Amino acid sequence: MPRVDLSVIDKKTDPVVFDYNWKDVVLYALGVGATPEELPLVYEHAPGGLKVLPSFCVVPAMRAFPKFGDDIEWSLMLHGEQTIRLYHPIPPAGKLIQTGVITDIFDKGKGAVYHAKISGTSEEGTHIYDAHWAIFYLGAGGFGGDPGPKADSIKPPEGIKPDFSFSCPVAENQAALYRLSGDLNPLHLDPAAAKRGGFDRPILHGLCTYGIATRAIVNGPLEGDVNRLKEFKARFSSAVYPGDILTTEGWKNGSGYIIQARTENEVVLSNGVAIVK
Repeated sequence: MPRVDLSVIDKKTDPVVFDYNWKDVVLYALGVGATPEELPLVYEHAPGGLKVLPSFCVVPAMRAFPKFGDDIEWSLMLHGEQTIRLYHPIPPAGKLIQTGVITDIFDKGKGAVYHAKISGTSEEGTHIYDAHWAIFYLGAGGFGGDPGPKADSIKPPEGIKPDFSFSCPVAENQAALYRLSGDLNPLHLDPAAAKRGGFDRPILHGLCTYGIATRAIVNGPLEGDVNRLKEFKARFSSAVYPGDILTTEGWKNGSGYIIQARTENEVVLSNGVAIVK
């Protein structure tokens, strides 16, 4: 049975410096499906300057992922939810300083849920973002820990058309391109690794799906203004494959939108909320 090490909670990583330039920003945008029609996302000399998608923050954040403990069986780890919070715009080039920490480990019976937070600041100390991962460790529950709060169920209103809808094909080489931003898990490229993971063929990175949805929010209701997205939370509910058509939809709700993303067959991002200004 997988073992949970509660001693890792609240242990911060050492600061990790992420030094990047416009090419890293553009590579990420291309990795989540941006095209030349979205010039501010892919061209360093675009009128008004290069714009950085808010979800780009997961790229530097992954460099400061906190330790989950010894003898972790990573094949039993499933990415459950992702949240980003933006406090200041992400510069199109420079250095970001990250620190990571496991904030909680909850006992869900059939598994344990690890909550990791990575915070990024500028060299001057300006707090730019927090990125939160919720990761389910299969078979690691039942250790007598806190079950944690009950998750809210957030669903689109029944019978009401979305306020925006954005559909795009997932290119056959999308995962091959996205992995160049740093997520090198062979599950997303190697057919043999995909089969070991229980899939017929390589699947798209969950964070690539998340980035495509972020792009849809920015290009849709935010009219290209990357600085208006302040928070985006979503649950990974099913896999996306290269070649799928991915549709992101949003329903206005208070200071933001209820977000859902789906393929032709099923919902792949659920429980989504975007907070905007």
